[in-house]
Amino acid sequence: MATGRKSWRRVVLTALLILALIPVAGVLIVAIVPPPPSILMLRQLARGDGMDYQWRGLNQISPNLVNAAIAAEDARFCSHHGFDMEAIQKALDHNAEGGRLRGGSTISQQTAKNVFLWPGRDWIRKGLEAGYTVLIEAVWSKRRIMEVYLNVVEWAPGVYGAQAASRHWFGKDARDLSPREAARLAAILPAPRRYEAAAPGPYVRRRASRIQAAMGTVRNEGLNTCVVGR
Repeated sequence: MATGRKSWRRVVLTALLILALIPVAGVLIVAIVPPPPSILMLRQLARGDGMDYQWRGLNQISPNLVNAAIAAEDARFCSHHGFDMEAIQKALDHNAEGGRLRGGSTISQQTAKNVFLWPGRDWIRKGLEAGYTVLIEAVWSKRRIMEVYLNVVEWAPGVYGAQAASRHWFGKDARDLSPREAARLAAILPAPRRYEAAAPGPYVRRRASRIQAAMGTVRNEGLNTCVVGR
């Protein structure tokens, strides 16, 4: 009887160990090679959106887009360790007042979700997102996090990553994006299925203008040095 209980415990512990190692293995693999198509990409492909996913190394992506992403999504990207507590608190305060919900996710959190998880706001996914965020911050460099982020984020229905987005919206390679074009791409990220970067409406134009101005702050104050250096 005791032997049977020990065998059962061994099976359970082995299963738990394997489950714990799966995320670690995934993070280690993507630290070196481009990630495979994500759950979101495959889901949208099944719905008929297609999948234009063209990986490019960070050296083949304009620094303007790096600056735009930091300016628009995560101004403290180079100084936090995955979670921006100030941004999270501001989001909680804003949401408590009612009105449109606002998130406080960092680029690291968004990368964890986009690469390893599924869309949604349920607590299980948020918990897994936090765990993956800790892992990628521990294993990847900030430069690698930004590189993966810019390659997997959706910029139009079925269009993923900087290169595909640049070709889709502006007919050029990601390395050739101007500051204005980069700001427009960053401006549509809250809702890339609703907004257009090439022929933007008033909201995107206003938001892109603010982002382009903030890109100057990102450069001048060195908020991008963990990615592009000096």
